[in-house]
Amino acid sequence: MDDKRNLIAAILLSVAILLGWNFVAEKFFPTPAKPDVTKTVAGTGGAPATTPAAQGQPSALPTPGAPAAASAPAAIRPIETVLREGQRIPIETPALSGSINLVGARIDDITLTKYRQTIQKDSPPVRLFAPGGTAAAYFASIGWSAQGVQVPGPNTVWTATGSKLTPTTPVTLSWANGAGQTFRIEYSIDANYLITAKQTIANTGTAPISASSFALIDRLGKPTDPHEKDSWTIHIGPTGYLGGKSVFDVDYDDVEEAPNRAVRYNSAGWLGFTDKYWLAAIVPAKGERVTAAISSPAANNYQTLFARDFRQVAPGTQVTTTSRIFAGAKEVSILSKYQDDQGITRLSNAIDWGWFEFFEVPIFKLLDWLFRQVGNFGVAIMILTLIIRTLMFPIAQRQFGSMAQMRLVQPKMKALQERYKDDKPKMQQELMKLYKDEKINPLAGCLPIVLQIPIFYALYKVLMLTIEMRHQPFILWIKDLSAPDPLHILNLFGLLPFTPPSLLSIGILALILGITMWLQFRLNPQSTDPVQQQVFKIMPWMFMFIMAPFAAGLLLYWITNNCLSIAQQQWMYRKFPELKTAIAK
Repeated sequence: MDDKRNLIAAILLSVAILLGWNFVAEKFFPTPAKPDVTKTVAGTGGAPATTPAAQGQPSALPTPGAPAAASAPAAIRPIETVLREGQRIPIETPALSGSINLVGARIDDITLTKYRQTIQKDSPPVRLFAPGGTAAAYFASIGWSAQGVQVPGPNTVWTATGSKLTPTTPVTLSWANGAGQTFRIEYSIDANYLITAKQTIANTGTAPISASSFALIDRLGKPTDPHEKDSWTIHIGPTGYLGGKSVFDVDYDDVEEAPNRAVRYNSAGWLGFTDKYWLAAIVPAKGERVTAAISSPAANNYQTLFARDFRQVAPGTQVTTTSRIFAGAKEVSILSKYQDDQGITRLSNAIDWGWFEFFEVPIFKLLDWLFRQVGNFGVAIMILTLIIRTLMFPIAQRQFGSMAQMRLVQPKMKALQERYKDDKPKMQQELMKLYKDEKINPLAGCLPIVLQIPIFYALYKVLMLTIEMRHQPFILWIKDLSAPDPLHILNLFGLLPFTPPSLLSIGILALILGITMWLQFRLNPQSTDPVQQQVFKIMPWMFMFIMAPFAAGLLLYWITNNCLSIAQQQWMYRKFPELKTAIAK
């Protein structure tokens, strides 16, 4: 009767885990439902609910004097239409293309030429920035506030010196207010994603003025792509190194609900908006004292801003400040280079590694190095798994020895169970004494899975967060290892016109995982506890359902690990044939 009750409890527990895991995975381990598609990094697919007036005007940090008057709300129009209008200075680098809008001196047109929106070969490049007046308006702007004098604003038309911004040709914009003050912005750009803006205010008037300069990133709308949702494991939204720490605990809703719709900081190393793979950030000069804010000037509009203290500009003098703008992909090596060479504090934390950064970064670096050596990311995962198994070989051998010893003493265990079948407490007591005398770990069969958990989590973060792994193929139907297996058994691999729910989205890789885990468990010593026996019988197929929605690269890792475990166990049986003989008895 107790055995039947235990069996029912084991089955109910397994079902509860299987059904509950779907909710847990969506909340804590989000995985793309298909190969990543990036339509536009910011904004929605249609017009926003409201269009903020004077988008791009600094709003969070109160300053003496009023900037230029706010403009009326603009109608939402296609990006292509807006880009054809007005005067623009092209931007061209090996990594970026786009333009500077001479109206407002905004950097509001950036596409990432190395990255495509989908895995299709003819897919257009990813767009990061888009001009105001479009559904996905997203741009960087710099400017001034001053007391008693007119400063350039979002509608100011600048004059350009230079025809194209490239790594070898800077561009200077200038504007004079007609009252003795001239404003200049010298834009330069490197071969990657960093734009430098030198802001100069020259006072040729007869009286001193008080002025402050600022830089901001303005974004209209939250990302609506399901791949770009903030979660427990991946931060999407406002971020930066603010107030002496990396900020991951502020999202779009927090900003809207904050007092005065703004979260303020007394210092900033950098700040901006992060998506899973992309970053737009503003950076003050190294060691410069600024105040900063993350704000929501209006509904559906978000802004990150830093501003400098007001300074006196005497007649006949000028003041120059330097701001930097990062607009690009979160490539680990590039972020680290800017952090080290440019002194941008903890810019590498734009990738939300989390608490286990010390473990995840080495996993990434090794995996990335292997990929560059072999040229196939799936093969790199398999080699990484082999390396990890080799490093863990002594531990695994000791555990296998304990498991094998448990098989050898099974006759004694059965004898105890028979002797004390009517006295369960006494039987458990005698079994524990037997384990102690024979130096057996009854949980040895579970230990290999437990040891895999931190490695699995680190690989999950690497696959989900690092742009280097995005859209990397393996073989045949696996075109993107950072996305789930696209072939589902229940719809006959796409032949039937429906998509199974995530709980039943069993692909070929998930099926192979279940089979290899079942074979691995078959080689483990069978527990004498009927509950554990049933759990171990169900576990491979439960894991098959649990793992099916995960990235194909994670399943490939687990399958490779299972195969190596089976090979190791078979090798041990050949080396010690008496173990297999004992099992057969």
